[in-house]
Amino acid sequence: MDRPLVIIPTYNEIENVENIILAVMNLPAPQFDVLIVDDNSPDGTAEVVRTLQREFPERLHLLSRSEKNGLGRAYIAGFQWALERDYPYVIEMDADFSHNPADLPRLYSACQDEGADVAVGSRYVCGVNVINWPMRRVLMSYFASKYVRLITGMRINDATAGFVCYRAEVLRRIGLDEVRFVGYAFQIEMKFRAWKYGFHITELPIVFTDRTAGTSKMSGSIFFEAAFGVIRLKINSLFKKWK
Repeated sequence: MDRPLVIIPTYNEIENVENIILAVMNLPAPQFDVLIVDDNSPDGTAEVVRTLQREFPERLHLLSRSEKNGLGRAYIAGFQWALERDYPYVIEMDADFSHNPADLPRLYSACQDEGADVAVGSRYVCGVNVINWPMRRVLMSYFASKYVRLITGMRINDATAGFVCYRAEVLRRIGLDEVRFVGYAFQIEMKFRAWKYGFHITELPIVFTDRTAGTSKMSGSIFFEAAFGVIRLKINSLFKKWK
């Protein structure tokens, strides 16, 4: 496939899924394919996607999973699907418009034209660019990235960002089968593994807008996993040979 692929995981996103698909499909250039990875949403999200596939039969794809077992597992399934079909660039994006589809060409260009292996849509590379989050959540997210920088040594301002473009080479090299985290710590682990393997990571400023439709999947256990998982990630890395 010559076109880049946008992977959008969904669970009960019937209020957003049609609009986000159309927003990506209607970008003027370049064209993007879309893979929806749906975790058996009971609200009919997958049925909406199947209806839209009639309009975009070659560009819109659906990967239906039997259960909901974490954001990380959904993305891993999507990455493996993309690699099996030889997509050269793969982009993560949320379904709820917290990531602006208009920023997709910039992320893609950073990898295709500017030499990055991983391009991160960053909320914190130029100040704090978050809209509609309560101050407590902004501070928690911002200092979480500071904490990750301190523990891991990665010079990344937004380690938990979920708006990321990867060269296929990165996904093949970093060992997707070895990725262990399933919540937002998954985003940290992906960047950490790419960094340890020596891939070039760049950050592009974006404006992150909290969802206006649907329900957030954030929970306390996700923050717990990230806080303690980072320490485990760092310790385990000391005993691994990164070629």
